[in-house]
Amino acid sequence: MSTILAQGLVLTPNSESTVTITGPLVGITSLTDVVRVITSFAYPFAAVILLLVVIWGGYDFLASGGDPEKVKSGQAKISAGVIGFALLMVSYLLAKVIGFIFGVGDGIL
Repeated sequence: MSTILAQGLVLTPNSESTVTITGPLVGITSLTDVVRVITSFAYPFAAVILLLVVIWGGYDFLASGGDPEKVKSGQAKISAGVIGFALLMVSYLLAKVIGFIFGVGDGIL
């Protein structure tokens, strides 16, 4: 049972083949590696959330039927999504520039 949570698991389904399964944290040796793993999931997740917010705002805008309150609500959601997307891109670029300056990570590109 304890080998299920191991970072590496060697399975031998038959005597001719061996299958090795490794965990997602293989190669994590420093804080930089941990941050890289977290951001590799956080940025795409945030982008999907922002896309859903813009779609939600667009739907509210189109379904408002001319009601000024609903139009304002839809516009506010769309502008919040656009501003959030801009902040996401600026934070990503800033993280890359800081990584380049301090010599960690892959640099700017």
